[in-house]
Amino acid sequence: MIEEFRLPDLGEGLPEAELVQWMVAEGDTVALNQTIAEVETAKAVVELPSPHAGVVSKLHAEAGDIIAVGSVLIAFDIAGEDGGTSSAVNSVAPAAEARAEAPAEEKAQPNLVGYGAAPQASGRPQRRARTAAASVSAPRADTAVLEAAPHDVLHATETIAVPLERPRSTPPVRKLAKDLGIDLGLVEPTGAGGIIARGDVEAYAERVGAASRVAPAAEPVEAVPTSPAPLAGEPSLRERRTPIRGVRKHTAEAMVRSAFTAPHVTTFLTVDVTATTELLASLKSDRSLEGHRIGILAVAAKAVCLALARTPELNSAWDEEHGEIVECGYVNLGIAAATTRGLVVPNIRDADAMTLVELADAIGELASTARSGKTAPAQMMGGTFSITNVGVFGVDAGTPILNPGEAGILALGAVRRQPWEHRGEIALRDVMTLALSFDHRLVDGEQGSRFLADVGSILREPGRAMLLR
Repeated sequence: MIEEFRLPDLGEGLPEAELVQWMVAEGDTVALNQTIAEVETAKAVVELPSPHAGVVSKLHAEAGDIIAVGSVLIAFDIAGEDGGTSSAVNSVAPAAEARAEAPAEEKAQPNLVGYGAAPQASGRPQRRARTAAASVSAPRADTAVLEAAPHDVLHATETIAVPLERPRSTPPVRKLAKDLGIDLGLVEPTGAGGIIARGDVEAYAERVGAASRVAPAAEPVEAVPTSPAPLAGEPSLRERRTPIRGVRKHTAEAMVRSAFTAPHVTTFLTVDVTATTELLASLKSDRSLEGHRIGILAVAAKAVCLALARTPELNSAWDEEHGEIVECGYVNLGIAAATTRGLVVPNIRDADAMTLVELADAIGELASTARSGKTAPAQMMGGTFSITNVGVFGVDAGTPILNPGEAGILALGAVRRQPWEHRGEIALRDVMTLALSFDHRLVDGEQGSRFLADVGSILREPGRAMLLR
């Protein structure tokens, strides 16, 4: 018989997902829990396991489609009670009738991760808008016509993207345009829904005709072959348009929400971190630590955890709904990671309970998982404080935007070897700039400054961490 599998709620409360790729094809035999597809939500790429063992009867979507939660994604032809496998053709109608007669609660899909009630949505997936690039050359025209419609033409040597759909008009209007020798693609519509009306064609013909009549009777000038310009909103070859979706869309919405909800304040501190870089060099040569990549980000993460214990206001949240300030007794440390899919900020749970080596290992694993696009949605939820390392790009400082729901974020600048005052003399030292942004509803300037000074003090003299509680 035929069993349909609908896209489940993947545990994020998101209404849709994009189908990245199928891992199976129609006619393939699949086992229970075998990966059948990869889908991308606003937070991560998720592998979907097969809820059935059987033969793939039909794929209801293509790579790139946007699938609403609850929409049919794939159909399986599974073995019946008699041990045989029913034909997809013969089983479709009975299965459909059975589903029509069954009560709604009996149609629920297998309980995958986070599977929940689906929102009302049409059964068909939304397709990406598709355009075709084509070179369109208009007939040779005189200069008067070109001057009459300068916004309607391009040099014929340019290739433009034009919509596959022809201009919308009625048959009488198309006949009128044909009789007047007018290309409807050059006529601006004024009718409802973008329909070209008879008056639009007549107005265009009058405009072009008037321009032709006033053209000077001079020597013939060879006209430049032309092509219609892209309509408003249509792409050109010198532009690349990417749909706003997935991680990029989620990040944009989160940043706008954060920027216009939490009053941001950013404070800076430039620190001599030579002692820290020397410590890292000695750890790198320690054979007992071989296989552990401990860098300045790990040291900064440890410093942040220690400083948060002294300034808990930076490790709190503003609960608007309940009118409360929530102070966290743990540190879920977010690490901003740049990936090909956009910026993600997965967090390390209970980072405050980890040693320096454990933090370094956790950061390395987190970055590797993020770059592969396999970060679990749960890893990007529940963070309490974040770090972004802009120094890896050679940047000295910035004003980071808070991860929504968090009170602070620390940006690490590049470590630079430069002249610096040291013990009363000028010497070449390793120097970096720290930038702390915080939510001024939760954190006062004094608290933010004290926290940043604590972090800077540890990076300046790592041994001071032994004195902190």
